[in-house]
Amino acid sequence: MLKFLMMMMFMIPLCFKKNMFWLVQMMMMMMFFMFMNLTLNMNFSNLSYMLGCDTISYGLILLSIWISFLMIMASENLFKMNFYFNFFLLNVILLLIMLYLTFSMMNMFMFYLFFEASLIPTLMLIIGWGYQPERIQAGMYLLFYTLFVSLPLLLGIFYIYNKMNYMSIYFMKFYDYNLLLLYMSMVIAFLVKMPMYFVHLWLPKAHVEAPISGSMILAAIMLKLGGYGLLRVLVILQKINMKMSIIWIIISLIGGFYISLKCFCQVDMKSLIAYSSVAHMSLVIGGIMTMNYWGFMGAYILMLGHGLCSSGMFCLSNIMYERMNSRSLFVNKGLMNFMPSMSLWWFLFLSSNMAAPPSLNLMGEISLINSLVSWSWLSMLFLMLISFFSAGYSLYLFSFTQHGKYSMKIYSFYNGVSREYLMLMLHWLPLNILILKIDYSMIWF
Repeated sequence: MLKFLMMMMFMIPLCFKKNMFWLVQMMMMMMFFMFMNLTLNMNFSNLSYMLGCDTISYGLILLSIWISFLMIMASENLFKMNFYFNFFLLNVILLLIMLYLTFSMMNMFMFYLFFEASLIPTLMLIIGWGYQPERIQAGMYLLFYTLFVSLPLLLGIFYIYNKMNYMSIYFMKFYDYNLLLLYMSMVIAFLVKMPMYFVHLWLPKAHVEAPISGSMILAAIMLKLGGYGLLRVLVILQKINMKMSIIWIIISLIGGFYISLKCFCQVDMKSLIAYSSVAHMSLVIGGIMTMNYWGFMGAYILMLGHGLCSSGMFCLSNIMYERMNSRSLFVNKGLMNFMPSMSLWWFLFLSSNMAAPPSLNLMGEISLINSLVSWSWLSMLFLMLISFFSAGYSLYLFSFTQHGKYSMKIYSFYNGVSREYLMLMLHWLPLNILILKIDYSMIWF
């Protein structure tokens, strides 16, 4: 595991050399395939110092490297306009290092440290390369929502260390704390990161103000940090979670339904995709909180699927933004006339977003519905509503952007370039091909 860390660190000097923009990207792709070759047990394997890797970390680290590689591909405009692209590359690599360390740390405190540190490069991305002046406010929202709840998490980790005298995540399965205060301090930080309904306000703001690369990494990886943390932490809080989980599941299911309705009110493409992320993550929270096999597996698969799908949709909205200089649904109409081949990609991603086969989202949602209905049959009502409306707002976005009378203000327009189609293909293929090897994800626990 240490060798990949060294590889990332040695990529840093490349950022500052001339004409190395695409080389850094290719190095990331090479690293992705090298990491794919790791042989994994179901337990922690490939141990070195505090680093280790089990099946949950493995999938999320692969997703992090893949999305970082695609972030650079999506940000070609920075390179063309010579807009501090070397600092941008440095930022992406630092963010990747933080995420890599977060997912592969076996020490609980070091996990916390990198979990919080990954916030800094994200903030830099939003404030440094964002589009509107409101990005400062969005950055503050992101920072304070996350930091406000992370202090209790730190105190909870210190308490556990005081009791157990070690912090290895792997050995924590031998303990079970039945303490309400500890439970709340450990869990809330991850629920805000997910984000759960009521504490989700930082997400749409951050997404709308972030540059395309910021939106991609936020949607694909930053939300998954919360899910990953919950999967790790709930092992030592099983007894108390049995009593408390009903609160989170009710908030998530009702909140997911509300957010789905809120999606129909959006007029900004990015905002709509951001709100749909909150709706999907509410299902993931519900699945993890049921504490059963199907729930854990479904949450993991949906996290991977949503990471690829949501990131791809942000790429699509950015491709339109680069053409039209607007993300408003009132301006982006009748796009089927201009970019017929891009309409196919809109269709493919939005169908994956509403969990159509053969996407990973479908497998994840089936598992989550299975787990939540086995937990309580009353959850069926809200699961039906969330599933129905997720198809609804996906169709709303598709029909609004692709059909209709196009704006006469467009006087110049060019079709997609091969880089954009390749980027979309690299989002879509793993999302729909990985279902053939779903048994790897389904037997990890």
